[in-house]
Amino acid sequence: MIKESGINITKAAFPAPFESGLEYNPPTRGVWNIVHTGMLIPESRQIFVCAQGCLRGVILTAAEMNAMDRMSWVTVSEQDLYDGTMEQDVIDGVRDIINRLEEKPKCVLIFLSCVHLFAGCDFKMIIDELSALFPQVHFIDCYMTPTMRKSISPDSLMRKQLYEPLEKCEKKPKTAAIIGCDRATDEASELVKIINSAGFELLDITKCKTYEEYLSMAESSLNITYIPTAKPSGEELEKRLGTKHLYLPLCYGYDEIEGNYSRLCTQLGVKTPDFSADREAADKALANALEIVENMPIAVDYTALPRPLDFCRLLAEKGFNVKRCYADSFSEEERADFEWLKAHCHDLEILPTVNVKMEFSQCEEKYLAIGQKAAFFCQTDNFVDIVAGGGGYGFEGIKRLAELMAEGAVNKKDRRKVIQHKGWGCESCL
Repeated sequence: MIKESGINITKAAFPAPFESGLEYNPPTRGVWNIVHTGMLIPESRQIFVCAQGCLRGVILTAAEMNAMDRMSWVTVSEQDLYDGTMEQDVIDGVRDIINRLEEKPKCVLIFLSCVHLFAGCDFKMIIDELSALFPQVHFIDCYMTPTMRKSISPDSLMRKQLYEPLEKCEKKPKTAAIIGCDRATDEASELVKIINSAGFELLDITKCKTYEEYLSMAESSLNITYIPTAKPSGEELEKRLGTKHLYLPLCYGYDEIEGNYSRLCTQLGVKTPDFSADREAADKALANALEIVENMPIAVDYTALPRPLDFCRLLAEKGFNVKRCYADSFSEEERADFEWLKAHCHDLEILPTVNVKMEFSQCEEKYLAIGQKAAFFCQTDNFVDIVAGGGGYGFEGIKRLAELMAEGAVNKKDRRKVIQHKGWGCESCL
């Protein structure tokens, strides 16, 4: 159990270097969970229907968000599983909650749990019954089902259900929407600048203040996703609403970034700008960071950046001493980066984050960590506190990361305090 569970990249298999088994959950809480994401819908309420043990976590999340006024729950007992009343218990519980509210919510997200799926609960019937009882309320079927990860992850499913109330309507010309992100995209990014300069209005759920404003996202003529777990959201909206979907994956290779921008400009009907100056600015920021970081070993984790191998490759190409990558598996998008690193970075170690052996992980070197999990496992207070890209994109996103790396190498953070705070960047948590 005390033996390191990592593997040198030259011996690692793609896309899953590690066997699945007993898992360990490190105390790094910055990533968003389904409660945080669901709260992005303005004027909505969440109702979780599950056992008391499961309820503890989601209720604490709402409490830490200062959002208990938007959270309710119905407890599932053992008797509910065999007396034939499972569906009716959900209906009765939700009805009682809504009837007690002085102001009825415009939208209710009902979360069923693994046990309901195991028991074959008829969720559609529940939604239909409640919709008939409260026609002024839009009910969304949501799922707290971590045991079902081999089909679609709870995170990706929640991002897809986040837009379920949007209805097919006439599209508004010159309107684009960024779909599936927890936090707003950096206004300084080339992505936002291109959209704005093309005369398009940019919509984003993170900026919606009212339910009506949120529903108006259905008018978008173009939906853009760049977080991998948000891609199913864009695909579903294209299928259901007929909205053109453009997937521009968050990446760190200069050529791929320009390729994304070229596709975006083609879709917007504008000329692709010259990005030479942006490339130079990113290079300069990385060079400045390297002067400060010097040969300090660097560890990157998948919660900080959706494609950690891509960023590891960029760092290696620019002369940084990247030594560790914490990820349990990789996406097909990272295959080329994996092969490049395998050929050029023979010292790079791939380490899991959920393997039970990681509870006993030791690290003697002083690391600069990119991400909370890397900071925890490397036991370092020198780290970049970022989750899911942090809203950065393109060359401007690389510049920002380089600046954060330089700052993180010089200024220590209180690791224990920082990484235990749930939902990094969640406005309700501030």
